[in-house]
Amino acid sequence: MDLAGKRVRAALGRSGICPQNSKQEGDGATPTGRYALRRILYRADRMTPPLTALPARPIRADDGWCDAPDDPAYNRPVRLPYPASHETLFREDGLYDIILVVGHNDDPPVPGLGSAIFLHCKRGDYEPTEGCVALDPDDVRRLLSNAKPGDHLVIEP
Repeated sequence: MDLAGKRVRAALGRSGICPQNSKQEGDGATPTGRYALRRILYRADRMTPPLTALPARPIRADDGWCDAPDDPAYNRPVRLPYPASHETLFREDGLYDIILVVGHNDDPPVPGLGSAIFLHCKRGDYEPTEGCVALDPDDVRRLLSNAKPGDHLVIEP
């Protein structure tokens, strides 16, 4: 990944990448495309707020993200407990200590075209994701310090 003129290592989906219009819920692929940088979520109990011009707020213990294609809240934040399938954002493993929410399948969401595609912190030695982009936490912070409203994340083959 190119970050402010510097190449950094990134983890992608366990199934590699796929064209944006071929993404399917649960396929483990990272969709190619150009995605608006929406907002930042972070673990305030683990870090200070990231320096960024993007909107940011702490992750709460009851924050989730709906990944059930047949639910009206599909690919939207939800409050836990939530009756449909969802991701828990307040995680113990550190992956979601900083989340950059990107504009994949969100205007409006198309059921089944993929949800919760974030840029977040890496696991281990850049283990594959479920379809997100993952960076070293220091690289996430560097990216956020240079990001501003109107910027985009570009994922290319």
